[in-house]
Amino acid sequence: MAWTRKILRVDLTKGTCKSEPLNMDWAQQYLGQRGLATKYFVEEVDPKVDPLSPANKMIMATGPLTGTMASTGGRYSVITKGPLTGAIACSNSGGYFGAELKFAGWDMIVVEGKSPKPVYLSIENDKAELRDAAHLWGKTTWETEEIIKKAHQDPQIRVSSIGRAGENGVLFSCIVNDLHRAAGRSGVGAVMGSKNLKAVAVRGTEGVGAIKDPKAFMQATVAAKKVLADNAVTGQGLPKYGTQVLMNVINEMGALPTRNARDVQFEGAGKISGEAMHEKRPTDGKANLVTNNACFGCTIACGRISRVDQNHWSVVNSPKYWGASGGLEYEAAWALGAAGGVDDLDALTVANMICNEDGMDPITFGATIGAAMELYTMGVLTEKQVGIQAPFGSAQAVIELTRMTAEGRGFGKELGLGSKRLCDKYGHPELSMTVKGQEFPAYDPRGIQGMGLTYATSNRGACHLRSYTVASEVLGIPVKTDPLVTDGKADLVKAFQDATAVFDSAGICIFTSFAWSLADVQPQLASACEGEWSMEKLNEVGERIWNLERQFNLAAGFTAKDDDLPQRLKTEAAKTGPAKGLVSGIDKMLPEYYKVRGWSKAGVPEKETLARLGL
Repeated sequence: MAWTRKILRVDLTKGTCKSEPLNMDWAQQYLGQRGLATKYFVEEVDPKVDPLSPANKMIMATGPLTGTMASTGGRYSVITKGPLTGAIACSNSGGYFGAELKFAGWDMIVVEGKSPKPVYLSIENDKAELRDAAHLWGKTTWETEEIIKKAHQDPQIRVSSIGRAGENGVLFSCIVNDLHRAAGRSGVGAVMGSKNLKAVAVRGTEGVGAIKDPKAFMQATVAAKKVLADNAVTGQGLPKYGTQVLMNVINEMGALPTRNARDVQFEGAGKISGEAMHEKRPTDGKANLVTNNACFGCTIACGRISRVDQNHWSVVNSPKYWGASGGLEYEAAWALGAAGGVDDLDALTVANMICNEDGMDPITFGATIGAAMELYTMGVLTEKQVGIQAPFGSAQAVIELTRMTAEGRGFGKELGLGSKRLCDKYGHPELSMTVKGQEFPAYDPRGIQGMGLTYATSNRGACHLRSYTVASEVLGIPVKTDPLVTDGKADLVKAFQDATAVFDSAGICIFTSFAWSLADVQPQLASACEGEWSMEKLNEVGERIWNLERQFNLAAGFTAKDDDLPQRLKTEAAKTGPAKGLVSGIDKMLPEYYKVRGWSKAGVPEKETLARLGL
C-alpha cells in the first residue's frame, strides 16, 4: 500500500525526534494528508489555544498518493491553528518536498513545543535530528535553501523553510519549498517561526512502500493521465497560460474584485494577464514568461517561471530578481495588481518574487495593500504614516510596501497584521474584505454567487480552494450553472467542499478536478491503499473531514455569525459587467446550505449528522 505507516514526532522543547506508528484506524476514516492530519490535530490540541504559543502544534502531512506515479502526486499540507484567523488552518503545497518526505519513509511530521533557540530539522531516511540554525535566522527562504544544500553537500535535498516574514510574526507568512512553492495561507509560517523552527530539510531514498495492487494502480494512473491530457483546461489552458488564463475571463464576467472590491472590473486586466506574460517586450525583446514548470509527478505543468525587464524602474537596483524564478499565478497577479488598481506586470512580478523569497501569502498581502490604499485615498492614512505615497494604482507603492513588510520595518509591521486588524485599528472595519479574518481571493461574489457561499462557509476563512464553484459557474465543469443566481448553490458548494477534502487528503492537486471527478480518483486509491475505497466511502470521508473541521472551529469560538461576507458585497451593487446591479445573495443561500449539510439553523452539526459520520 502507499502509506508507509509511521509519523515523526518532534518535540522542540525537549529537542527530541521520535518515530511512532501511524494510526491506521484513523487512516481508514480520514484517508491521509488534510483529513488524517486534522484528526491528529483536533485530538491533541485545545481549540482555544493561542496559535503562536508553544501549546499549538504544526503538522506536515502527505497523502497516500504522494510520491507515487499518480499525476500531481507531489502535494503535502501544513495543518495548525492559524494566527491570521484563529480557525483550523490547512495550507497545501506542491513542488518536490512532499514526495521527498514520503521517500524518506514518513507520512507526517508532528511538531510540538518551542525550541529555546533557532533550529532546523534534518531528515535523512529514518534518521532525524534537530540542528542549530542560528546562522540561518534572518535569512530569506532562498538563502536558507542554498546554505542547507551546501552544508549537507547534497543538491537533491528538499528544503521547506520560513523567511524573515515568518520570523517576524507576519500573520500571513507562509512556508516555502523549492524556492517558489508554498503552503501559503492563514499564517502557517508565523506558527513555524513562533517555534524557532527555521526549516525542514529532507532527503529520502526509500520510496513510498508497497502499493496494494501495482498492476491495477498502473492501469488506473495511466487512464487518469489520459483524461488530464485530453481535457481543454488541464491539457491546454493551464500548461500554456497557467492559472493566469483566468484574468481576462473573470474580468469580462464582471467578477474581478478591483480597488478593494469597489469595482468588479479592472481596466488594466489585459496588461497583467496570462496573455500579456507571453508578449515580447519592446525594451529587451523578451517575454515575461520563460517557461512553464511542473511539480513532482505533474502532467499539467501550470507553474510559471518568469524573468523581469532589467531596464524597468522596479528592478534597476534589484539584480537578484534578474534571473528566472517563480512567476505570477492568477491569485497573486490579482491581489498585487487589480486589488490595488496596479497594472504594471514587471512590478507585480518583482513583488511576487519578494513574497516567495521572504515567505508571504500574496493573496492576503495584496488584499491588505488594497485596503491600505483605500484608507490612503480617503485620507485616513497619510504619507507620513505610511512612509510613502500609496494611492490606488501606484506600482511603486506595491514594491516598497512588499519590501517593508518582508523586512518588518515601518508601516510594513502594520500591513503584516492583515487587513482586518489594519482596518479595525484605523476605524474602518468595513473596508476589510475578509471572512473569519482571512482575505477573499480573486472572484467577486456579486458576479459569481456560489463563490460568496464558498467564502462564507470555508473552515479556514475565505478561500477559493475549498470549493471552486468557478469550475461550474464559469467553465461548465462538471455541469454549467448560472453564476448570477443563488438557486442550487448550497448543493453545489457542499458537493465541491466534500470532494475537495478527498482530493486534498489523497495527496494530489486540486487542479486535476478540472478534468477528474472522484470517479477518476477512486480507482487510484482503491488499488493503492488497503481497505475498501468505494465512491460511497470517499463521499462520506469528504463529508466527515468537513464536519470535523467545523467542530474544531465551533469549539474555538466561531458561530454562524462568522459565516458571512463583508457588507460591501451585500449592499454595494456591482457597477459594471454582467452582474451590474447585483449584490451577493449570501443571506438566502446560507440557511439552505445549513439544511443541506444537516446542521441546525445556528450552523451546528445535528446529532444525526455526527452519528452518521462517526463523529
